[in-house]
Amino acid sequence: MIEATLWHPVADAQDVAQAPLAARLLQRDIVLWRDGEGRVQAFADQCPHRGARLSLGRVHEGRLECPYHGWRFAASGQCEHVPALPHFTPPATHCARRHAVHEAHGLVWVRLEAGDAAPPAFGPEDDARLRKLNCGPYDVAASAPRIIENFLDMSHFGFVHEGWLGTREATAIEDYRVEPLPTGLRATGCKAWQPQSNLHSTQAAQVEYTYEVTGPYTAVLTKVPEAGTTAVQDWREAIALFVCPLTPETSRVWFRLAVADFDTPDAKLRAFQHTIFTQDQPVLESQRPQRLPLDLRAELHTAADKASSAYRRFLKASGITFGVC
Repeated sequence: MIEATLWHPVADAQDVAQAPLAARLLQRDIVLWRDGEGRVQAFADQCPHRGARLSLGRVHEGRLECPYHGWRFAASGQCEHVPALPHFTPPATHCARRHAVHEAHGLVWVRLEAGDAAPPAFGPEDDARLRKLNCGPYDVAASAPRIIENFLDMSHFGFVHEGWLGTREATAIEDYRVEPLPTGLRATGCKAWQPQSNLHSTQAAQVEYTYEVTGPYTAVLTKVPEAGTTAVQDWREAIALFVCPLTPETSRVWFRLAVADFDTPDAKLRAFQHTIFTQDQPVLESQRPQRLPLDLRAELHTAADKASSAYRRFLKASGITFGVC
């Protein structure tokens, strides 16, 4: 399964602290923990001795201890101590299953199987002119591809986000450009008339969007409103959507915000994004089938759906099977 060779977000990095943390990815249970050097580790959440959940154990002297018989595992996965046999030296076969793990964008990313794909990038991450913070997680009863496709869709703004990102009096979608990328696609020249495009909007404005799919389950948008329509001069922002596919029909979602605002409290910035996504969530969870159809004949499409159609073609060409039908 190609999805297992990709990097996926599984937890907030700050939540992986002193105690082991249980997580789930692609229907597999994993445990996250920090070793004696403070580095995050990811193991299968199953002791190789008698199958107990390692996430119920503890971290002791930089090693992960099983809650059942106290076997202790080093960061390499190797068992280094069996309390019932204090003088026993466990062989190389006595080891936990270890997964590749990486910290980025305030999250812990895991790759279940070996692969060449790099962790998804977020272009504005290194831009010191923008403040970064995360919003979420949200547990959603929808497949990861359905959530990404919704993120790329502008024609729902006037209905789902009426009074915020759209209005029923201005729902026409101008033509825009879509180009394929190795990681997915880029859509440029996307425009929407928005009553309140961001937290600092002072009036309705024409807002230009650029979308980029950076992986099967990740995407980034940048949005720039007309000059003079926000209380913050030269306002601009970028929003990354990182989706963890828990099962083919359930997901965990994070947003990473990069905004030209260093003064507003975190809670207020998150509240705006929370309002927008919780308007999307019930609609996403109502869609049937919950998995995204890759056969373009399964659902109807128009020119306004160019980005989502291109996204479906990308998933099919990439061999993605998890969360699609």
